[in-house]
Amino acid sequence: MARAYLKNLPRLKAKLIRLKQQTAPAIRPAMEAAAGAICGTMRSVVPVDQGDLRSSIGWTWGDAPKGSFGVSHSIGGNKITIFAGNETAFYARWVEFGTAPHNVAPGGGTKGFKKSGSKGVEHPGAAARPFFYPSYRMHKKDVKRQITQALRIAVRDAVK
Repeated sequence: MARAYLKNLPRLKAKLIRLKQQTAPAIRPAMEAAAGAICGTMRSVVPVDQGDLRSSIGWTWGDAPKGSFGVSHSIGGNKITIFAGNETAFYARWVEFGTAPHNVAPGGGTKGFKKSGSKGVEHPGAAARPFFYPSYRMHKKDVKRQITQALRIAVRDAVK
């Protein structure tokens, strides 16, 4: 099989690495704006009882907080995570996806329930009330367009 040789390949690799380093900070504002828009839509459609779940919706650079669920995207070394839930609103995924019918132990706990032989209460389950992924999908095309535009501008400015 024939081997191809590219002249100045190390220089090309170095230029591409520099391009990535120069453009990464330029797309952060577009990613922040997109995450803010998605979170705003989520907050407007989430079912509200006491407001803990609504106030737990947010975004961060890096990983989501403990007790939450969400989606992460990395672009040019920038990892942004949009999440819902926290240690107080740990039930966010149950609201999003619903729950199946299940037994609830007497007294509300589940410790020792299977062994004790007491019947407990049959919980009928909860219907899903999605707020997270519908909002995320609603904004997906606009977000992609905004980030692509910001990246295009950053690349154009970096190669000048």
